[in-house]
Amino acid sequence: MPERSGPGFRRRVGPPSRRARVALLTLGVLAVLFLLFVMFAGFWTDWLWFKSVHYSSVFTTQLWTKVGLFAVFGLLMALIVGANIWLAHRLRPPLSAMSVEQQSLDRYRSGLAPFKRWALIGISLVIGLVAGAAASGQWRTWLLWTNGTPFGVKDQQFGMDVSFYAFELPFYEFLLGFAFSAVIVSLLTSTLVHYLYGGLRLQGPGRRASAGAQGHLAVLLGVFVLLKAVAYWLDRYALAVKTGSYKGVTGWTGLRYVDANAFLPAKTILFFVAIICAVLFFLTPIRRTWAPALIGLGLMVLSAVLIGGVYPAIVQQFQVKPNEQAKETPYIQKNIDATRQAYGIADSQTTQYTPQGSTTAEALKPDAQTIADIRLLDPNVVSPTFQSIEQQRSYYAFPSTLDVDRYGKGEGAQDTVIGLRELDLNGVQRNWINDHFKYTHGYGAVVAKGNQVNDKGQPVFTESGLPATGSLGDYQQRIYYGEKTGSYSIVGGTNQEIDYTTDTGENKQYQYTGGSGVSLDNPITRAAYAVKFAEPQILYAGAITDGAKVIYDRTPKERVEKVAPWLSIDADPYPVVENGRVVWVLDGYTTSDGYPFSSKTTLGTVTKDSLTNQRGELLTAANQVNYIRNSVKATVDAYTGEVTLYQWDENDPVLKTWMKAFPDTVKAKADIPGTLMPHLRYPQDMFKVQRDLLGQYHVTDSNSFFNGSDIWQIPVDPTSDTKQPQPPYYLTVRMPDPAVTSASFSLTSTFVPSGRENLAAFMAVSADPGPDYGKIRLLKVPGDSKTLGPNLVQSQFNSRQEVAQQITLLKSGGDSELEYGNLLTLPVGGGLLNVEPVYVRGRGAKYPTLQKVLAVYGNDNVAFENTLEEALKKVFAGAAPATTPTAPTTPGTPTSPGTPTPTPTAPTPGTGGGTTPELQKAWADVEKAYNDSQNAFKSGDWAAYGQAQKALGDAIKTAQAAQQKAGGTSAATPPATAPTGTPPSPSAGASP
Repeated sequence: MPERSGPGFRRRVGPPSRRARVALLTLGVLAVLFLLFVMFAGFWTDWLWFKSVHYSSVFTTQLWTKVGLFAVFGLLMALIVGANIWLAHRLRPPLSAMSVEQQSLDRYRSGLAPFKRWALIGISLVIGLVAGAAASGQWRTWLLWTNGTPFGVKDQQFGMDVSFYAFELPFYEFLLGFAFSAVIVSLLTSTLVHYLYGGLRLQGPGRRASAGAQGHLAVLLGVFVLLKAVAYWLDRYALAVKTGSYKGVTGWTGLRYVDANAFLPAKTILFFVAIICAVLFFLTPIRRTWAPALIGLGLMVLSAVLIGGVYPAIVQQFQVKPNEQAKETPYIQKNIDATRQAYGIADSQTTQYTPQGSTTAEALKPDAQTIADIRLLDPNVVSPTFQSIEQQRSYYAFPSTLDVDRYGKGEGAQDTVIGLRELDLNGVQRNWINDHFKYTHGYGAVVAKGNQVNDKGQPVFTESGLPATGSLGDYQQRIYYGEKTGSYSIVGGTNQEIDYTTDTGENKQYQYTGGSGVSLDNPITRAAYAVKFAEPQILYAGAITDGAKVIYDRTPKERVEKVAPWLSIDADPYPVVENGRVVWVLDGYTTSDGYPFSSKTTLGTVTKDSLTNQRGELLTAANQVNYIRNSVKATVDAYTGEVTLYQWDENDPVLKTWMKAFPDTVKAKADIPGTLMPHLRYPQDMFKVQRDLLGQYHVTDSNSFFNGSDIWQIPVDPTSDTKQPQPPYYLTVRMPDPAVTSASFSLTSTFVPSGRENLAAFMAVSADPGPDYGKIRLLKVPGDSKTLGPNLVQSQFNSRQEVAQQITLLKSGGDSELEYGNLLTLPVGGGLLNVEPVYVRGRGAKYPTLQKVLAVYGNDNVAFENTLEEALKKVFAGAAPATTPTAPTTPGTPTSPGTPTPTPTAPTPGTGGGTTPELQKAWADVEKAYNDSQNAFKSGDWAAYGQAQKALGDAIKTAQAAQQKAGGTSAATPPATAPTGTPPSPSAGASP
């Protein structure tokens, strides 16, 4: 009969045809296979990457640890929950007289009956999978617990080694949390099963719970209360790492008076109360009544309120508050000592320093090198200058913030600003071939003197051009791994990359031979990477030939973070040219949030400053920490991508623990190449963390800390509109300390009193990797000295009429813009010298040039001059030379009659030995270096003067060694300094 249609008729829809069912099944199978392959692709490509960088053990250790935790704790949770569900079903009462409630539940029981076994397995597995996934995320906790290394330091309350709090307590808390979860889930599922099968009733006459249900649930509740007893016991130790807010410290950690004298006893009492309550629950199946257990539970809750809440409040109100200082200062002292130890600031040295408003030639003698190396080139301002002058090709770019390093030896050693010419794909015609096959790398380093500019206000480059030439010699200039290299490239095979374009427009070709990357010869590997990068062309592109490799994860920070997931990486990697190659140097930190009594700090917050948006910020898995060490120096080869980790802090127990967890991944400190060592420096983020803590923890006396009258803060950067703290600066500086005889490469900052703008202190840490490395020195300025802080210095600049007039001229009626460089504060000549380079960018100009230098010495000596020498001459106006410098007396070089002999004596040959050609040359070098120093002094060229001073010191040391070798009975005595006093007006040819 034909199918009828129309109003009143409903069209019959039959089951899908066999072909449709097959198609749907096929699509379903393909979808599942695709999802499985996507999961496999992520796993497979990760394994291949770790294998290519020779850190496969890191991948396997993480993998098997996660798998093991997932399997053990997931299976354990599934078994516990499944066993309790099975037991609840087993203890179900026989169903006889059916109430209305049970009749309504019978439908569910009947529907579930055929699938009871599968429901049990399914529910247990789902809960087990969730628990296993959560447990696998605790792989760090597990590795720290199983490999923990003692700190050798005991906490001041319980006498436990710090490793207990850092490595053991977190794992015990994890186990306790897992046990609580297992009991709670078991309690909920068992209650549901008992209710479903009549063991628990809400309606009807008689008992609400069967004997089986009562006994089962009572035991589970007893286990829960027993776990609560364990929690009370662990809470006693957790008081040592408890965090709160006190005396303006938001991360205050450790016990205070009320914790030690109220909470601690309360936790102990509650521990025993909970055990008694648990026993009462365990006796419930025997006594067949809930009354004792419920009374015990009520007493435990009441005890928790009274003993754990009311009693501490009474102690705080009636014992602590009336005499808070006396009660709290012992615990404040514990916090001070632990915090200073945990952050590596316990050995910081504080010196009282009263800055003078003027200086003398004699006072300036020791600081000649500091003045000579004042950095005029601000690495945060001159990146556009490097870009415009040294970009060379549109597909290159420099980072927005350049880096400061030291290059040269002896007389040639000086602070420099360095940047790498990295690949910038925005400068090419974008397509898949260009992006990933043709334009694959940057080219060369560009280096400029930090303390000089040319007559146009531009950097004085010591390494420049394409290919780069200059002071660095021959090195592999191709930059395949850099801060701006975010995309993958396919290299090798027959692929011809564009190396660089010559001045005639010719594209030089190159084939990568660095050895890094993952081979794409395997079709499965190609398919996996096609999925990973969401680029199907990788599967079939003819440009990928035999031998081709894919290189990716190319920024130094992400490479180190992947091979060392237990490290927090400093936000500012910097490039170093050494031993014929370019390497990125990164500082790695080990951290913990389990150091007892040490106050916690949030790394992402305290490392922010006015340059954070340009450099990034320090983040870590445990972002709030109370222990940090710069334990690892890492390098990433800019050509091969090779990652190397070096142990820097040989005493750090956290690093030792991770080295046991990941053996053979960190090399010994002795393996650091000798050519790399001079370029290592104290890291900025570590300094920022310590600087932030020292704002309060420079106070070491608990009574003074309690009063809170000497709190410092980091000044807002006066040269930026971000209202963020002023960043620290790398400078060559000599701290005014009798033990410090020469200037050294340092990281510096300033403090102002809380809520005020005058200077409170100057801070410097030795950044050179020598014996003094990491030594923190603080110059504390008297509160009544009215010494200008950075913002007051800037105001002093801006308020001077003569300065304002010149600034107006520089702006040329609005046609130009001023950019203030970094405001540097330096202890010089018994006072404080502030120097700030001023850059001008004309309308339409691509980059700023240094046009003026601002200087302030004391509070009133202000200069705004064309060169640093002119500015220094003005602010040091009263410091005339005390004597006319003369050359040291050397063989065959008599002193001019009537010329006073300078205080420092030149080295003289010893007696009893012969004169060798080596010794004669050494004396000639001494004479030349001294004459160079004298000439630079007379011309007012501080930069040349500082170079000559260093050369003189090196020459004297050589002469001493040569004299001893020649058999002299007395070694040469190096002079304390060379020409003294303030240079006269610089000559026209003096370098700025």
